[in-house]
Amino acid sequence: MRPLWKGAVSFGLIYVPVKMYAATERKDVKFNYLHEKCKTPIQYRKYCPYCDAEVPAEEVVRGYEYEKGKFVIMREEDFERLPGENNRSVEILDFVDLVEIDPIYYDKAYYLAPGEGGQKVYALLKRAMDASRKVAVGRVVIRSKEALAVLRAAGDVLVMSTMFYPDEVRSPKAIDELGYRAELHENEIKMAVSLVENLSSRFDPAKYTNRYREALIEAVHGKISGREVEVPAAPGAEKVVDLMSALKASIELARQTRAGGTGAPAENGEGAAAAKKKGRREKAG
Repeated sequence: MRPLWKGAVSFGLIYVPVKMYAATERKDVKFNYLHEKCKTPIQYRKYCPYCDAEVPAEEVVRGYEYEKGKFVIMREEDFERLPGENNRSVEILDFVDLVEIDPIYYDKAYYLAPGEGGQKVYALLKRAMDASRKVAVGRVVIRSKEALAVLRAAGDVLVMSTMFYPDEVRSPKAIDELGYRAELHENEIKMAVSLVENLSSRFDPAKYTNRYREALIEAVHGKISGREVEVPAAPGAEKVVDLMSALKASIELARQTRAGGTGAPAENGEGAAAAKKKGRREKAG
């Protein structure tokens, strides 16, 4: 892999030279837009409607619209004068517990590898973070954008995740639907907790796959080979007619799935299907 960025991690008077590598990549299936009649890829041009002409790259500038139709132009030298623009370091501000950080703040992940001559101090920082069980919160400027970042030790590498600032995270208070009220019964809560426990396991990312992407790739390859790929119909969602019966049926289904489909007995002595039918009868009666 080629490094995306070279700089350093600094905390106190300690300076750790590092190289930054992308830790994730998008696996989305990409399509080109074509002219249907001739199958030619469509061109995307930088076009100025006022001058009625295409605009070359050297004539494109960045402008900020401060009023409708009025722009102020920002040149490269304007960005160079901004604080942190030429700063090539991750400035650690605090060491905190990882569980204190809400995942909503995370943006993109990177690997930080030791730079030239920085192996010992890199290992020292990683060992100190391991021993204290802390992660580091800092500031970093990447490609002219300052971001919060959290650094954590993960095996042999330091992982840096850029973060959103608090004012970039929208408040859920603006969502009207969250003003609901619901009355929960104690038995419903107990059954729901039991269902969660039956579906609980250790997190193993390898067992999760992108079913949509796999099906899309299969469909594309089917088109290439001249065959149509049959897609199984999605199961229809049943309307919940009795919450307790649905919870019992879900717990039974979870137990059967964990047991490898061996059909472990349900708590009330009935199978998942029987529990659903019973719930419908109770609702109808």
